[in-house]
Amino acid sequence: MKLRSLLFVPGDRPERFPKAVATGADALILDLEDSVVPERKPEARAAVRAWIEAPREDGPAVFVRVNPIDSDEVAADLEALAGLSLDGVVLPKAEGAESVAMLLDRLPGDYLVLPVASETPAAVFQLGTFAGVAGRLAGVTWGAEDLPASIGAATAREDDGSYTDPYRVVRALTLFGAHAAGVPAIETVFPDFRNLDALAAYAARGQRDGFTGMLAIHPTQVSVINDAFTPSEAEIAHAKAVIAAFDANPGAGALQLDGKMIDAPHLKSARRLLALVG
Repeated sequence: MKLRSLLFVPGDRPERFPKAVATGADALILDLEDSVVPERKPEARAAVRAWIEAPREDGPAVFVRVNPIDSDEVAADLEALAGLSLDGVVLPKAEGAESVAMLLDRLPGDYLVLPVASETPAAVFQLGTFAGVAGRLAGVTWGAEDLPASIGAATAREDDGSYTDPYRVVRALTLFGAHAAGVPAIETVFPDFRNLDALAAYAARGQRDGFTGMLAIHPTQVSVINDAFTPSEAEIAHAKAVIAAFDANPGAGALQLDGKMIDAPHLKSARRLLALVG
């Protein structure tokens, strides 16, 4: 499953579902949590179920974000999803592999889970546990909004939009936790959806650092994110050249390519890049 861009859509706005499909997002996340006020959650559940059940042409993967596993709302969410043909469930405020296992126990089926893995202080200390449920994960993502609120911090960001030190740490731990589990690392949202230049720079940094996709909160963000997480023709050509060089020199530990030394980590990166493009 290719997951460069994952677009949130409020579950109580079904008129937006077809428009979201048309954005080119790799996945839609139909939301039953934060974007839906409590009194509209029953309406949202009904709308999400009806849309997923209706016949439609092939399109993006479909995920549903439920409410936290320890909330009063999650039982009704899971009842609404029972038996549906969807690709996965986004679990907010996940606290490590145990939270994922609890969700899977309550929602029978072959669904994948995308945990939002850093939204509580306790969750930060569980970011290395996801290998235990890796076979049921679509990836691991993080959030920089709920965590500062939960500890009374004023913000997670500096005036220039960059993260303050505590949240740089959380981002890095999420990145390494996902890769330790062998699943995609999904970058968090960029809230300033009107600033596409800043989004492009943010997404490019995520791709540089090892994230393989990113959450989107507005349709205009999708194409920018897709571009950032799609390897360029030059990158693909270089990766093929690295692999070809080692294929032509079996047993070599290090080689020269275009005047630079390449070794085993370069070969691993090249194979990973080509796997991303299929």
